Amino acid sequence: MQKKVLLMYISNNSGHHASSLAVENALKIKRTDIKILNINGANYTNPILEKVINKTYMGIIKTSPEVWDYLYDNPKVLRSVMALREFMHRYNSRLLKKLLNDFQPDAVACTQAFPCGMVADFKKTCAYESKIQLFGILTDYAPHSYWIYDNIDGYIVPSEETGERLIENGIACERVHDFGIPVDPKFQSPLNRDAIASKLGIDPRMPTVLIMGGSQGLGPIKNIVLGLDSLKNVQFQMIIVAGTNNSLYRHLKRTARHRKKKSVFFSYVDNIEELMEVSSLIITKPGGMTTAEALIKGLPILIVNPLPGQESMNTLYLLKKNVALKAKDYRDVVVLVEALLSNPIKLFQMRALARRYSKPDSAMKTAELILNSIEK
Repeated sequence: MQKKVLLMYISNNSGHHASSLAVENALKIKRTDIKILNINGANYTNPILEKVINKTYMGIIKTSPEVWDYLYDNPKVLRSVMALREFMHRYNSRLLKKLLNDFQPDAVACTQAFPCGMVADFKKTCAYESKIQLFGILTDYAPHSYWIYDNIDGYIVPSEETGERLIENGIACERVHDFGIPVDPKFQSPLNRDAIASKLGIDPRMPTVLIMGGSQGLGPIKNIVLGLDSLKNVQFQMIIVAGTNNSLYRHLKRTARHRKKKSVFFSYVDNIEELMEVSSLIITKPGGMTTAEALIKGLPILIVNPLPGQESMNTLYLLKKNVALKAKDYRDVVVLVEALLSNPIKLFQMRALARRYSKPDSAMKTAELILNSIEK
């Protein structure tokens, strides 16, 4: 009998989305006859609300980040929004019930807490849904309280510390699986560094600095590029990824001829594993997915402008493991890049630690757990 798995995330072109795609690919590798439906849970149940939430979130992050810092995983806020959360789940229940009844999944795996919570609530009240195996896949190193449900069958967590936090909040230890953030299995494949460098038009023998600002190209990337371009004591080249930030991409294109150092730039890319393969270090916001990918590739991480909440928590984890440095601002970025590129021993040590803490088989282990749960 054909097995079915429903994967749910929120926000297209996000780490949640990328992680769900990684699990999908791993499931297909493990079992070719499996049927998978991978959907944006928030957009499916309430597309208008999703747009409002995304717009509000980005507005807060850009203009009043301290507000998000207060709201994130705040017990007082959690208690005050419990009624609202329950109302939202009931409001979305008709479409979700139709989805589950039509697709009839054996398992549901969610890479974000909102759709996971909706399905968890369904499991409490509906006969069919109560039999579905439900998995929560955390894509940041600090689990917030919105993940806590007593009927989630398994949690896939990025680190041992993340799992301990869940257990402290009442989740049974046997339901917690320290597999890491699911990253596409292609990150494990060996790559030809010289061939990639040739395709990109860069020198494979020269140090390369990869500059990113998440999928939306956030942060002081313009100033970072300008500051790095002025460095004279170290030789390196730059790869710059603007993501969906069209304004940034147009700026990079317009100013390209004025840059002294060799640089290549892109908008949104789907070959980040290749860009990381040829890079010496990465300057980025510490989103969970970017972090997991960088660790697999053994890339030292230079953190700049972490978002409050989840990215601030990710930063604390990375600094504790000595796989990253944090810059106070774009000027500090320039100082730290010069120091790192002038100290190959430090770079080597950070690369070794990054690989030690990486979990390249996370997606495959997650797929195996899901399949084992529905094949019993």
